Amino acid sequence: MNLASWLHQTGLVRPDAPAIRAGEHLHATYGDFARRACALGRHLQSAHGIGRGDRVALFAKNCAEYLEVVYGVLWIGATIVPINNKLHPREAAWIIENAEAKLAITETGEICDREDEAGAACPEVGIRSAPLASAIAGAALADYGPPVAVEDDDIAWLFYTSGTAGRPKGVMTTHRNLRMMATSYALDVDTVSAEDHSLYAAPMSHGAGLYNFQFVRAGGCHVIPDSKGFDPAEIQHLAERLGNLVFFAAPTMITRLMRHAETTGYDGTGIRTISYGGGPMYLADITRALEVFGPKFVQIYGQGESPMTITAMPRDLVADRTHPRADARRASVGIAQSCVEVRVVDDAMQDMPEGETGEVVVRGDTVMKGYWNNDKATAETVIDGWLRTGDLGRLDGDGFLTLTDRSKDVIISGGTNIYPREVEEALLTHDGVFEVSVIGCPPPRVGRGGRGLRRTGRGRRLRRGRAGELVPVADRLVQEAEAIRLRARAAQEQLRQGSKDQPARTRRPLGGGGVNVPARANAEKGGYHAA
Repeated sequence: MNLASWLHQTGLVRPDAPAIRAGEHLHATYGDFARRACALGRHLQSAHGIGRGDRVALFAKNCAEYLEVVYGVLWIGATIVPINNKLHPREAAWIIENAEAKLAITETGEICDREDEAGAACPEVGIRSAPLASAIAGAALADYGPPVAVEDDDIAWLFYTSGTAGRPKGVMTTHRNLRMMATSYALDVDTVSAEDHSLYAAPMSHGAGLYNFQFVRAGGCHVIPDSKGFDPAEIQHLAERLGNLVFFAAPTMITRLMRHAETTGYDGTGIRTISYGGGPMYLADITRALEVFGPKFVQIYGQGESPMTITAMPRDLVADRTHPRADARRASVGIAQSCVEVRVVDDAMQDMPEGETGEVVVRGDTVMKGYWNNDKATAETVIDGWLRTGDLGRLDGDGFLTLTDRSKDVIISGGTNIYPREVEEALLTHDGVFEVSVIGCPPPRVGRGGRGLRRTGRGRRLRRGRAGELVPVADRLVQEAEAIRLRARAAQEQLRQGSKDQPARTRRPLGGGGVNVPARANAEKGGYHAA
């Protein structure tokens, strides 16, 4: 079944219902949305020769037309290749070429505006590009008809992972994968209704964009902020004006929203649900968020290879304080979603005992079809249907999964495995720590030691960490002109150290998602220190 049929159905049943808003302003009803998607699909067929199975890249910021392009591509049975607009044009051009896209739709019609960079090379590899506005304008609203029939295993969404080393890999996500993802949201994460306003404050090329499908099916309204991104004051304004605001946020976005609330007195009025994921949410942060906003939070854990659909924790479990292990549960990423099985295994794919750390593996209808043109990587990652996530975690007796780290981030010191996430949690119990990130570096004797980058209160220095028995702690002031992402800073530190067993890179967040997530932040501000 073609996922675009959900839009076709909603357009017929709720033609006058608001479908897309640019800020507060109505951009399209569902009748408009469906007709425009159909017309754009027909235009792609006639003007660019796009057909079933062809790839169309979309390299653009969040905008009101974004979903029209996505559904226009799906309408004719083609595959959308969404590209993070924050990538360097050379990186975007590499993805477009690797995907063998027949067309790239961009904001300006060029992959790169400068002739000496990737844009000049595009014609040589056969990539045609078109401005987003002209692609939309060229689609005549005529000859409306249903979407092209496809097979469930046809590729709908070709997502390129951020990659922990080397080039990103194209994740082949099928119509079945995405249909099950949307269904699992309604079963395991949160309710969906026509009264919802689904806000896109995170990149639509990633998980936030994937979450459009269930709201299209239910007839909810899609809201693209005027800022095209995350602005706490704007979110407050839209929530209070529109109501029933639902959105996906990385943990750092929630931290920023909390700071805004603590400064302005905003209590979350108008926000119905915040789904968080894409990186570690520390216990202290979610506890504080619940105090500020109340039970509005749900958690999801997934990665590009099983999008948004490994585990989940609905709002009642996130907010629960009565269970004897309430804190441990809240520090976890929840339980397996209905569409998948989740295990924790050793290197031989054998189950680890309860409470023991191993690699998280998942199997089910949301697991990718494979990596695009990369059979070797597919064979290494999917074993007998089980996706090896590369994340380390442990399962308790009730099925709650707690993530400890990425397998490649484990620090081995003196024969002992040290999990940076656990050290970070320990350091964060100190009131003077503002942010922290623990990385591996090669000390002279015992294997890999640990170094923590942490942010303390203004004018304060942390002389010794709470986890001093696990890693050597030494203070070194890191001067920064402005607030920086600690994960990126950690990658710079690894590059300086020249560690051979862990390539210098921006650390991939737990659960993938392609967004690098800074370390946890408290309410106060201050300088950075390294340990």
